[in-house]
Amino acid sequence: MKQSKRIVIKIGSALIAPEQDGCRSRYLLSIAQFIVRCRARGIEVILVSSGSVAAGAHLFPNSEQPSIAVKKAMAAAGQTEMMATWDRFFDFPSAQILLTHGDLRDRERYTSIRETIFTLLDHGILPIINENDTVTTDDLKVGDNDNLSAMVAGAADADGLIICSDVSGLYNKNPNLHADAELISEVTEITEEIYDMAGCPTSKVGTGGMKTKIEAAEKATSHGIDTYIVNGFEETTFELLLTGKNPGTVFTAYDKPMQEAVHWMTHTASEQGELVVDSDYGSGENQVVGQLSGDEITEVKGEFSVGDTVLVRSKDGKRLAKATTNYSSCLLNFLTEHEENPISERIQDSIGPVISEQDIALLEKS
Repeated sequence: MKQSKRIVIKIGSALIAPEQDGCRSRYLLSIAQFIVRCRARGIEVILVSSGSVAAGAHLFPNSEQPSIAVKKAMAAAGQTEMMATWDRFFDFPSAQILLTHGDLRDRERYTSIRETIFTLLDHGILPIINENDTVTTDDLKVGDNDNLSAMVAGAADADGLIICSDVSGLYNKNPNLHADAELISEVTEITEEIYDMAGCPTSKVGTGGMKTKIEAAEKATSHGIDTYIVNGFEETTFELLLTGKNPGTVFTAYDKPMQEAVHWMTHTASEQGELVVDSDYGSGENQVVGQLSGDEITEVKGEFSVGDTVLVRSKDGKRLAKATTNYSSCLLNFLTEHEENPISERIQDSIGPVISEQDIALLEKS
């Protein structure tokens, strides 16, 4: 942390509104002081803050099991209170950015988000980011701010991600159920065994558990971002971070991180369709290399347009790659159904490959 230049810190709903009766400063003061001290040391900070629904819940009495419409209204009402709460902790300006997954998975909007974050940081303004729960749908939502914080960290070219939890990090078993649970201080590789250690959420307020935090760590570390899971309820957590000590679990970044565009395609963009290829396509197991032409595709699934992200998989179901397509699904269906038609050949000659080499992101770790 002492060597970080730009960090993202993620705060959950249980820290913002622990009793779901509005925002409380009980746990936020030490976090705000940490942000102030980081900025004083020249570390740029981006805050990903959950809590709008929890902050607005008290304004809707008799809503123990609120409908989706009521939750959206809670988010709209609670977001202003949450921003006002954060703003009164600081003597520097802050800015609100509300996102959906639809914003992040669209390359043009994603680039616009990056530019906005960079411009805010250049002017000393603290970006405060949350998912736009008021307008998001099942198709457009990220679903939890752990993964959102990792996507934001990648978009912002951060070198550190701090995810505040209600436990001190990743344990080898659930510490709430097992007195002999041991804290894992460092994870150098995220494996299935690491995922198996993740239990169910312990907070009644938040939406993410340890599994979503590990998912976020996997996204961030593959972009070269060291990721910390720490206890946000303990003031000593932030004192230790400032002195360069690890108060929880650190997931160390890849030695050779993905390039920004490849990382976006792998971890942020959602596939809009599928291209099925022969199982022996490419070189080596589960590999796609070079360009992909129409005659190598055996089946087209879904509806998509030019420039959309698609999944490339083999006939036997292996997920090989995600890629940007140069063809629409309509045109590809025509080409695969009329392979011998001279018109098909002329179309491919004029447009080129279905997928270009620079627009492929392999789904195997290098």
